[in-house]
Amino acid sequence: MDEESGTLRVLAGAAVGRADLARLDRTAGRFGGAVTVERSGGTPRTLLSGGDGVYASGGVRCSVGVNVQSGSTYYFVTAGHCTDALPTWYTSSGLTTPVGPTTGTSFPGDDYGVVRYANAAVPHPGTAGAVDITGTTTAHVGQQVCRRGATTGVRCGQVTGLNATVNYGGGSVVSGLIQTNICAEPGDSGGPLYAGDKVIGILSGGSGDCASGGTTYYQPIQEVLNAYGLTVY
Repeated sequence: MDEESGTLRVLAGAAVGRADLARLDRTAGRFGGAVTVERSGGTPRTLLSGGDGVYASGGVRCSVGVNVQSGSTYYFVTAGHCTDALPTWYTSSGLTTPVGPTTGTSFPGDDYGVVRYANAAVPHPGTAGAVDITGTTTAHVGQQVCRRGATTGVRCGQVTGLNATVNYGGGSVVSGLIQTNICAEPGDSGGPLYAGDKVIGILSGGSGDCASGGTTYYQPIQEVLNAYGLTVY
């Protein structure tokens, strides 16, 4: 949804054929200019791969989103498609140093997961790279934002939409997402989206890549904090 114009934008990925795209155009036409259909660059997918980051069995790698706490217990938030059915997380692909267990997952529908820090030897500062995260804020269209991920580091751009619904395939539909024009690649999933020192959301998925450009979608962080009674520190 583009709040400034009041129009609903439907992005059709590469998997949408010409016939289906034509049907979408005809349906959108019934609503005049209130609904538009656009072709997006590539097919949306959740972003998982092996490499640096936070790891689980099966070669899964994702990115820590933001460190949070409840009382004296510490956690990190990441993407729910990362934590779904994966009980334990590690600091390296060798799975030798555990970080802790998954304690909560919401995916599909939403896309967030919570992992508890259970190893005192693993540091967990309240930062996103060089940025000291001091709190949260909400997104608005046109907002200048950055994201950070284990694969592609820090990338910046703008919020281009709110309350987006994305179909990742296989019945995995996620709603209520923030849309940006920032690229991302596999392994960046779960990483934070932030403006200044305030975290806004965590990376759910996207299309395209950082060579050709892309579109990315983020789970709003406040929903996660409210669901589990967590605070950013």
